[in-house]
Amino acid sequence: MYRSNVLVCGGTGCTSSNSELIIQRLKEEIAAKGLDQEVNVIRTGCFGLCALGPIMIVYPEGAFYSMVKPDDVPEIVEEHLLKGRIVKRLLYQETVVEDSNSVKSLNQTPFYEKQHRVALRNCGVINPEDIDEYIAVDGYQALGKALTEMTPQDVIDVITKSGLRGRGGAGFPTGRKWLFAAQNQADQKYVCCNADEGDPGAFMDRSILEGDPHAVLEAMAIAGYAIGASQGYIYVRAEYPIAVKRLQIAIDQAREYGLLGKNIFDTDFNFDIELRLGAGAFVCGEETALMTSIEGKRGEPRPRPPFPALKGLFGKPTILNNVETYANVAQIILKGADWFASMGTEKSKGTKVFALGGKIKHTGLVEVPMGTTLREIVEEIGGGVPDGHSFKAAQTGGPSGGCIPASQMDVPIDYDNLIAIGSMMGSGGLIVMDDTTCMVDIAKFFLEFTVDESCGKCTPCRVGTRRLLEILNKITSGNGTLEDIDRLEELCNYLKENSLCALGQTAPNPVLSTLHYFRDEYIAHVTEKRCPAGACKALTNYYILEDKCKGCTLCARNCPVGAISGTVKKPHVIDTSKCIKCGACMEKCKFSAIVKR
Repeated sequence: MYRSNVLVCGGTGCTSSNSELIIQRLKEEIAAKGLDQEVNVIRTGCFGLCALGPIMIVYPEGAFYSMVKPDDVPEIVEEHLLKGRIVKRLLYQETVVEDSNSVKSLNQTPFYEKQHRVALRNCGVINPEDIDEYIAVDGYQALGKALTEMTPQDVIDVITKSGLRGRGGAGFPTGRKWLFAAQNQADQKYVCCNADEGDPGAFMDRSILEGDPHAVLEAMAIAGYAIGASQGYIYVRAEYPIAVKRLQIAIDQAREYGLLGKNIFDTDFNFDIELRLGAGAFVCGEETALMTSIEGKRGEPRPRPPFPALKGLFGKPTILNNVETYANVAQIILKGADWFASMGTEKSKGTKVFALGGKIKHTGLVEVPMGTTLREIVEEIGGGVPDGHSFKAAQTGGPSGGCIPASQMDVPIDYDNLIAIGSMMGSGGLIVMDDTTCMVDIAKFFLEFTVDESCGKCTPCRVGTRRLLEILNKITSGNGTLEDIDRLEELCNYLKENSLCALGQTAPNPVLSTLHYFRDEYIAHVTEKRCPAGACKALTNYYILEDKCKGCTLCARNCPVGAISGTVKKPHVIDTSKCIKCGACMEKCKFSAIVKR
């Protein structure tokens, strides 16, 4: 029994900031001090507060050290682990208690107090590479309960009653999907997991796979029992090397413990799981394209019907859910449908994980009950928009979603409400934008992504998305017309109605939502040849405010093309015909005398 446990984040974000070196230094310093029999170092998954990584938590005190560097390790070992004195300078400031050697609980900090962790319950808590730690927090109990106390129909009934909807974006009722597959008779059925998270700025599924892989394996086995399947596949993108490694370790451990394979829990139920690596094609997030890729073919969508529950992988009945959906299943089986249904809204039960990014103080992962407002997430949990700027919009659902303006910040977030205001849940990416963001440019950014990711199988998506992008490029370069705005809208509606799969059908959403809420910005681009946010280079010029310029010459000295003239202690002037709009002058100015307009 160790007197202290040191948990270090081993997720992708913290790993990229040297958390592996921190773990190595910790072990060396602990051994050097003769503490290796007293202090245990544990590599965990993501704690969520990614903006402050690398993160380390020391228990039993609960000291939350943030932005730790390898050179900080000797001090932590000497002061905290050896002498019992918390190193306050390294603490997450929200946990500091003045004039005390104690700290606040994380649940008392703004980032964590409104969260309710279900899918993320074990992330940052256990070692994801140790099956015994997962078992210690009730792991595989739900599978045992399902196999020994419940019929397959009982399992489906509990999932249906819970109100769990697919967390991959569409929000289809999970229990109903399982029921459809269970009702179709076949000699072989399959359970698939979509871990091909491809939305820009989204990292929810990756963090679950890295921090709690057994939760997904257990849920897939339960799903296999419910529909009568004996084989599962996890389709995970190869760009997630830590997730791939930990999934394989988890699969090997589960097989060794008899929790995957033949006669699980001494029953006649057989179920195994294999990994399939994706090459990073966004279209493979669409269920039929994903299954086609697993089969070893080019990842392209297939027409539906028939739906996968009847004819899916290898032409057999198949269910496909994403990582976060599966992460809820075991808890629902153990705690009951009513427990899960008690959270959320009438039509959207449970919690939702969001990846907070963009212009926000605390980037990272948050899990909140459905129905939480955007204002609560951005201002209270995320710490608000930094640097004195104001909130302008939030993009949810990635390239398939839309932009939520400030006027809709108090709408409770759930599947139906987001669709009603022109966006969608998507997998859970939430990109915050401030008043320096051009909404036309944002629409263009997502269109560039979908143009690159279109598989090209159907003409509306292959050609239509490219035509949309051409019009947006025309507008942001100052060559657009009012007719182009009308043409944009018409083409968006055509794509939604005629594309083969959800990639093409939802690709116009960023354009339509920005047209709906920020049409004045489009009009300014085409009639005034002006970008109100000052983000579109072709429509922006730099000017020096005469009343603020002190004549320090710093801007002129840093201009790479000599476009700024003036004498010492006299207001300077920018020659817009020479200016290359690099922004170096604005960056260097200490008096806020340079503006874009």
